[in-house]
Amino acid sequence: MTPQRVTLITLGVADLAASEAFYARLGWVKHSGTPGVAFYQMHGAALGLFGVEALAADQGRAGATLGTGAITLAQNFATEAEVDAAFATALAAGGKALKAPEKVFWGGYSGYWSDPDGHVWEVAMNPFWPLAADGSLWLPDAG
Repeated sequence: MTPQRVTLITLGVADLAASEAFYARLGWVKHSGTPGVAFYQMHGAALGLFGVEALAADQGRAGATLGTGAITLAQNFATEAEVDAAFATALAAGGKALKAPEKVFWGGYSGYWSDPDGHVWEVAMNPFWPLAADGSLWLPDAG
């Protein structure tokens, strides 16, 4: 059964620098991370900001118009097998496959599905972000 949790919320943004500046004005502190993506530690989860075109391509929908409110809800898992199982469970429950889980450019493993209303979910295993025993995600220190 897929755990009832969200570990990473990624928002598609038109201008990453402007969005980073907005969150800084709110008092949010950017965590160091992948170029082209801004990450923020939240309580037990993380928020990511990602260019909307790059987000569409990563979802397997290059060229798609995501528009205002583009979002990917993500669940992170400890193993590729857990990612595959969660993806299969989503499809069995009526989800639509967008991109089957696969090894990805940033060194992890991920896939995408959407719920009946079209809300996009990512299931992923990130070897750089170990999960706590309770499944919570805490971004590692920059070093």
